[in-house]
Amino acid sequence: MILDLFAGPGGWSRALHVLGVRDVGLEWDQWACKTRAWAGQLTIRTDVAMYPTWPFVGRTRGVIASPPCQAWSMAGKRLGLLDQPLVHAAVEDLAAGRDTRARLLAACRDERSLLAAEPMRYLYALNAAGEPDWVAMEEVPDVLPLWKQYAAVLRGWGFSVWYGILNAADFGVPQTRKRAILLASRIRTAQPPAPTHAQLAEPDSLFGPGRARWVSMAEALGWGATDRPVPTVCAGGGPGGGPEPFPSGSRKTLSDARDRGTWMPRPDGAVLQSLHKGAGRAARHGTGAGAADPPAATFTAEARRWSWSLRSNNQANATVRPLSEPADTLFFGHRANECTWIAEPTAPLAEDADAPAVPEPIRITAREAGLLQTFPADYPWAGNKGQKFSQIGNAVPPLLAGHLLAPHLGIALDPEDFTLAA
Repeated sequence: MILDLFAGPGGWSRALHVLGVRDVGLEWDQWACKTRAWAGQLTIRTDVAMYPTWPFVGRTRGVIASPPCQAWSMAGKRLGLLDQPLVHAAVEDLAAGRDTRARLLAACRDERSLLAAEPMRYLYALNAAGEPDWVAMEEVPDVLPLWKQYAAVLRGWGFSVWYGILNAADFGVPQTRKRAILLASRIRTAQPPAPTHAQLAEPDSLFGPGRARWVSMAEALGWGATDRPVPTVCAGGGPGGGPEPFPSGSRKTLSDARDRGTWMPRPDGAVLQSLHKGAGRAARHGTGAGAADPPAATFTAEARRWSWSLRSNNQANATVRPLSEPADTLFFGHRANECTWIAEPTAPLAEDADAPAVPEPIRITAREAGLLQTFPADYPWAGNKGQKFSQIGNAVPPLLAGHLLAPHLGIALDPEDFTLAA
């Protein structure tokens, strides 16, 4: 089997599904477990730190681990950084078969910190049986020194190991999400996957095709004109560009319209072209009745008045990215939804009373956030708004996971399997 520790809502599992393989996930959060169940993924609901290792010995060919990152993340209090010496001590002890977790946990400032040492408990037990064949681990960049310690232990057990920082945008994810990655193998040389994308598109050369430019939010969401054959959700009226279709104060109506996949006309009678979500998908995939001749965009006198961007959180120094770029790292804190679409005028606004007001910020939806993480549009997120966003922000982007796992499995990765499997 492939054992997935801290499996979450299924980022790694989704990648394995696309590659034609399944894993067994260990996960504690009830809503992540429900999401996994609705997505058809095998799950044991348990505390990874309490579950025994013996059921997996003699049966495991791959181990995946993405320990909870809240204690280490830039988005949290980062008490895990203060606990680093204790975590390193736990890894050292577990690698030698000594379980000192109870004593070390009592000294931790954040009870989640020591979870980053848990994979070593499983790896130690499996190594006695000559398992696993390979390991893939992911965490926030500050955990890289811990991965260095893991690497030293695994090399001593006969693994080839690579660890370092990878940017998800370099692999087609519409998000500049940087993560500390560890890859280890007993049967092949461990090395990072070759990047497929770059901040600027590269020309073809004698050595092969150049890398494509980073995938923008507009491309991933199907909003606005892009280099890819994706539909324009509308010529105006929201994040696709153009005039705001509702006046200030109509956030709920606008959000509801977006969830239906249709942008509605302005109350003042201006004509805007709307495009239904289903027709858009058919146009993108080249199938269905709407594929051959999608509706033409209709512009008004106020078309392209607004330029839309994604604001990463509510802080004064929040990162703001235009739709033509990938998103910043998506994370969601104590509030259900911190990321918002904001609009700026593309030209000076008239000062007369009839000039439209600047649109209010529009909160990102779970569907949109999931797409920016490369989950399919219909992924069955379980729970309320806060529970859904917590799962999405903590998940591994499936497309990045696919690039990391495919070499271990000896399977060729086709990125289109991820972008079209909605």
